[in-house]
Amino acid sequence: MTTQLEAPGITVAKAGGAIGAVIGNVQLGGDLAPATVAAIRQALLDHKVIFFREQHHLDDAGQLAFARLLGTPTLAHPTSRSVDGAANVLPIDSDYSKSNSWHTDVTFVDRIPAISLLRAVTLPAYGGDTTWANTVRAYANLPQPLQALVERLWAVHSNLYDYAGHADEGRIGGIDVKFEEYQKEFESKLFETEHPVVRVHPETGERALVLGHFLRRFVGLSSAETTALFQLLQNRVTNLDNTVRWHWQPGDLAIWDNRATQHYGVADYDDQPRRLHRITLAGDVPVSVDGVRSTPRTGDASHFSDVDN
Repeated sequence: MTTQLEAPGITVAKAGGAIGAVIGNVQLGGDLAPATVAAIRQALLDHKVIFFREQHHLDDAGQLAFARLLGTPTLAHPTSRSVDGAANVLPIDSDYSKSNSWHTDVTFVDRIPAISLLRAVTLPAYGGDTTWANTVRAYANLPQPLQALVERLWAVHSNLYDYAGHADEGRIGGIDVKFEEYQKEFESKLFETEHPVVRVHPETGERALVLGHFLRRFVGLSSAETTALFQLLQNRVTNLDNTVRWHWQPGDLAIWDNRATQHYGVADYDDQPRRLHRITLAGDVPVSVDGVRSTPRTGDASHFSDVDN
């Protein structure tokens, strides 16, 4: 189904029943009219992730100029290097990393980014899709007893594990040096933050699950209990009926609400090069259903991002 947004000429077509929409008839950049920006933002809040085709004119500067219309850019990452000369642009590059684990961006700091913008730069001939999941819908579909449990639950998130640098143990002497260097850089400064497992979205008022692979443990639970409960809840998030899968094409840009989603980069492209550039926008400190804010345990992320109030 395609519908007309308030901004003249722009269309939105659902990409899946649970999440995702394709936005048409707009050329992105830093000179968009306020009505167009407002329509794009509303589509993002409604559909959690939105996709744009045929944005071949965009480079890092154009992507950043457009991002500034939606919010305040963060640094590329709290610890990892940015694109040369672009402090706000993080390369998602298969030479160093693969994002093939379900996560919400940067949940190991207190000020979780609100929005992420990802632009295709170099794509493989096959494979390399990205899949998003709706964490608002996952919470809403929990049985009431589980909702009551998770609304009172808190969890510690940490950057000691990185989706982009993780690899199964290899033979002695067979470690990929690039991946190992990336991992050391990612963990060069320790961050640990205590987040509510259910947060209240600051714009929509919806409740969303805060999970993903940066979660280390639930507060007050044993490691075995954490593993069992995490798997139960995470399976609710990543159930295929709760996801949308995007097949990248040159000129594509995806924008997702990082407060209401998880995502996964499918690593099915063999040794082909794959590179996308990500910009994140400052978010708030998550608040639980009873009004308590997330608390940093280790590390100060003020250098990475302002707090969007």
